[in-house]
Amino acid sequence: MKKIQMVDLITQYQEIKSEVQSAISEIMDKAQFINGLAVHEFKDGLANYLGAKHVIPCANGTDALQISMMALGLQPGDEVITPSYTYIATTEVVGLLRLKPVFVDCEKDTFNISSEAIEKAITPKTKAIVPVHLYGQSCDMEAIMDIAKKHNLYVIEDNAQAIGSDYTFSNGETKKTGTIGDIGCTSFFPSKNLGCYGDGGAICTNNDDLADTLRMVANHGQSKRYHHDMVGCNSRLDSIQAAVLNAKLKRLDNYIDSRRSAANYYDEAFAQVDKITTPYRDERTKHVFHQYTLQLADSVDRDGLVEYLKGKDIPAMIYYPIPAHEQKMFASLDTECGDLTTTDWLTTRVISLPMHTELEDDQLKYITDSVIEYIRS
Repeated sequence: MKKIQMVDLITQYQEIKSEVQSAISEIMDKAQFINGLAVHEFKDGLANYLGAKHVIPCANGTDALQISMMALGLQPGDEVITPSYTYIATTEVVGLLRLKPVFVDCEKDTFNISSEAIEKAITPKTKAIVPVHLYGQSCDMEAIMDIAKKHNLYVIEDNAQAIGSDYTFSNGETKKTGTIGDIGCTSFFPSKNLGCYGDGGAICTNNDDLADTLRMVANHGQSKRYHHDMVGCNSRLDSIQAAVLNAKLKRLDNYIDSRRSAANYYDEAFAQVDKITTPYRDERTKHVFHQYTLQLADSVDRDGLVEYLKGKDIPAMIYYPIPAHEQKMFASLDTECGDLTTTDWLTTRVISLPMHTELEDDQLKYITDSVIEYIRS
């Protein structure tokens, strides 16, 4: 049995090695390092895959969120509703721009932001909602968009963990996550379902005017060369990373199928195990399993399980042990917190098992057998 990795990028690379090396070699030969043909090919390919009118590549997922909030003209003191149960980048940019983070609770089954909690948190100062499609499953976007329309709010989707996921509305219409709100943001960090070999990110929108503003913000606020109409930043996806992403984008659906297959194995193995709750799958959304995250009963020593698995050379991670509202970075900022009971409980009960495209049955059996041994011991 191969050594088990939380994410096995080396084995994945072997399949695309010749294609990636050839593309990179061409970039080097032509010295098209910035905004080269590979970037334009990827931009167009991703827009076609997502069904989005505009894709604006950028340097990373955090920049994507910051550029989006700047392009929407949000001002210091404006309130932005966001889950506390998420990676810190989502909320970090809210603080960076001196906006006011309003932390709300999540749903226990999906881990995603609660639409009911969003509605309760809205005030006259609320300007935007940032739903995070956590672990690879879409938030309840129909409810969130209804709320946004009712209160005239922007919606910025954090799609870093769910690229490729489909969301089906009650009328049968299906859209890719990241294309439902005003803006969608994603990250191409190497461990993501669609990851490059460095940093990278992208923003998508179906609004022509907003797309122009997003491009300006990402390029020093330029409307044309040397004409800087607004304060912007410098955030670009380089050609080498785009070349990697071009190779992977055409395989993304196959990658997702592999992840779902591994998740099915986990689900079946744990189906009759007390004290373990496997990930909920909402019938309206295609879960792409960026992470496979279990909930453990209160009687299970989670830290003990992590150490037990470590002793058997099985990696396991806690995503996330400290919610955003408890992070020191927000201590000096004006923030607002709703009832975060579910968030606080989940941070003590979740554990994520290895999840990637290269997991083999003998590895999955070893992992699940080991977890069950500990739970039943």
